[in-house]
Formats: sequence, C-alpha cells, structure tokens
Amino acid sequence: MPLPRVLRWKPLAMTATAVLVGITLPATATATPSPTPAPAAVGGAYDDTYYKDAAGKTGPELKSALHTIISEQTKLTYDQVWDALKTTDQDPADSSNVILLYSGTSRSKSASGGDQGDWNREHVWAKSHGDFGTATGPGTDVHHLRPEDVTVNSIRGNKDFDNGGSAVDGAPGNLTDGDSFEPRDAVKGDVARMILYMAVRYDGESGFPDLEPNDKVDNGSAPAIGRLSVLKQWSDEDPPDAFEKNRNQVIFDKFQHNRNPFIDHPEWVEEVW
Repeated sequence: MPLPRVLRWKPLAMTATAVLVGITLPATATATPSPTPAPAAVGGAYDDTYYKDAAGKTGPELKSALHTIISEQTKLTYDQVWDALKTTDQDPADSSNVILLYSGTSRSKSASGGDQGDWNREHVWAKSHGDFGTATGPGTDVHHLRPEDVTVNSIRGNKDFDNGGSAVDGAPGNLTDGDSFEPRDAVKGDVARMILYMAVRYDGESGFPDLEPNDKVDNGSAPAIGRLSVLKQWSDEDPPDAFEKNRNQVIFDKFQHNRNPFIDHPEWVEEVW
C-alpha cells in the first residue's frame, strides 16, 4: 500500500460537514439547531465523574482505565440496533431520515433492509476481523455500527482502512482497492475513533476476541484491523464535529450508557497509541 498522503478535502465532504456542524439533536425525535459545543466541553463535563478513574494516566494505564470505564454498558440485541440507529444517526435536517456514513446522503428511516436502495447495519470494525459475528457484544455495539447503503456496504466488505484506491460507485469521495477502503474526508476521523473505541472496549473478556489495530492491511479473520498510522492521521485531521458528539451523547443517554472516550478526548488517541 502507498504511504499515507496529504488528504484531499473534497467538495462533497465539505458540504456534508457544513450541513452537520453546528446542529445538535436532542434526545427526542425532533431536531432543533443549536450552537456547536466547544471542542472539549462534553469530555470536560464528565472528567470529574465518568472519566475520574482515568485522570492523570497515560499509555497502557490509560487504556486499561478506559476499558474498565466503558465496559459498563447496556448491551443491545442485533434487532434492537435497527431502532437505535434511527435515533443515533437521525438527519438533523429531516427527522424521518438517517445520514449514511460513507455515502453522506440522507435516506428514509423506513428504507432499512437488505434490498438494493435500502440501508443496512455497517460494522465499521468488520465482524469477520475476530469472527464475532452479530452476537450481542462487539457485533451489536452501536458505537461502531452505522447506517449505510446496502451496495456501498458490500463494496467496503471487510477491508481494512488505508489511503488510496479508485472511486466508489454511489459514494463520492470514498476510495477502495483490493485490500483497503478510504472513507470520505468528513468521516475519516469518525471511522478512526470508532475503530479505536472497539480496541479499548473489547480485550478478550466474555469469550470475545482481543481486538487491536495494527499498521497493515489484509488482516483477514485476525482480530486486528489497520492501518493504525493512517487512522491516527485521520483522527487528527478530522476532529469530532457536532453530529459525532451528539451521537456519542445519545448512545450514552438512551441506549448503551457508555461513551466513546476518543470523541470526548481526541488527544487520548496519542496517549494510548
């Protein structure tokens, strides 16, 4: 694979970001505009409570503390994920729709399923990487499950993440080749932080594999996904926006009652890795 390169900020990605930034969904089904929060405001609000046992830690100690914190969660079934995504990924401009992760388009909540033109449940950490399937646990964790067009989801498949490739039909700004997938610029950081959440949350307990990012592609069924150096770059260059922060809050308030720490504290990516 080619070395990481300077990212190209594409017009579509910028448009999607412009639509989403500055809009925060409340916990109810009605979307109302609100100011974009300060970058560290949400994380800061939980530093003395939720994250108190992580205070002052770095490296493996920080990772271990965060694992303990975020492992306290309500687990959803795979069927319950459908309804959860209709809330967590609701279109701020149209409460009857969801925003698709890679495509960036808005699609009716009712168009969920497995047919062409539907959206389905994309496992950002591909479920074959560790062979955890859709069992309650990593296979149903909404922090890394997102709505996506059925065809685009199939194109991504179980590929690792890296820069480069050819344009993806139906999802402008995304690229893919034989062993990797590059999402559109507006969600590169989202993808990275979802992958890193999974690596902290699932460490071999409860019969599930120990998930870890590595710096290669073509990982197959190993409980690993890459490319870590690129994911770190994406997280740095695409910090959390209002949509991603709101999604984290909705999951915490209404569904799993745990948080993605790398959304609240993006600087912890470098502290852990």
